[in-house]
Amino acid sequence: MKLPFLFIGHGSPMNAITDTRYSRNWRTLGAALRQQYGGHIRAVLAVSAHWCTRGSAVTAMAEPRTIHDFGGFPQALFEVQYPAPGSPELAAQVRSLLGEDVVADDHGWGLDHGSWSVLCHLFPDAGVPVVQLSLDAGLDSAAHYALARRLAPLREQGVLMVASGSIVHNLRQTDRSAPDEPGRGYDWAESARLRVNDWLLRADHAALTNEAAYPADLRLAAPTPDHWWPLLYAAALADADEKPLLFNDEMVGKSLSMTSAVWGAVDWTEEGGALQAA
Repeated sequence: MKLPFLFIGHGSPMNAITDTRYSRNWRTLGAALRQQYGGHIRAVLAVSAHWCTRGSAVTAMAEPRTIHDFGGFPQALFEVQYPAPGSPELAAQVRSLLGEDVVADDHGWGLDHGSWSVLCHLFPDAGVPVVQLSLDAGLDSAAHYALARRLAPLREQGVLMVASGSIVHNLRQTDRSAPDEPGRGYDWAESARLRVNDWLLRADHAALTNEAAYPADLRLAAPTPDHWWPLLYAAALADADEKPLLFNDEMVGKSLSMTSAVWGAVDWTEEGGALQAA
């Protein structure tokens, strides 16, 4: 069975412990995935905007730690643990697909908040093994996409890809008056969001990966590439005829997008921005 795969706009770490429209949708998505594919999901391969390295690495430990890689949040957030097991077996598969000379085993990282703040809603019992693949800071968008294409066989081997970042992520421009309230973004942010949505829906992956041709609005939307790259790891897994379903397609703080996407069959419906089991 070929599994779906996800790109999640993860937003604030507080989504891990607060009941928001976004975390509710992640829970609904998780319930649908578990009901429809539960017996076939043997592990999660996570790609997070918050683990950039020189060269690529994959977590290869049996018990990855929960990393609280942020500051200035309530103590309750620092107390969250997501004790999902690791999978040295999956780590070895990833290295085999991408090249053992390309990807190193890592035994020191774990799961950062880009991963666990979403996974705690998708798989709240932390029972599914999770391996995290780093983002090689030395690669451009086209190279990240090409690397991710080589992971496609994992979809038929019980591995669910969960890529976590943001299409629009410009913290310096964030309106702090109501950063977590959904609303209209800056004109350039809305333009970038809609442009990328169109590329995704039309499967225009050439536009997604051609950095030299990125328009000014997208460069402002992603002034650093760390939150942009995970989108490429998701899009790269799509078959030629697969189109994503977009959800949580909103802006917060005028310069952060929550837009998320799932490729592949998932039994759900959307009404008023809320996902519901079909």
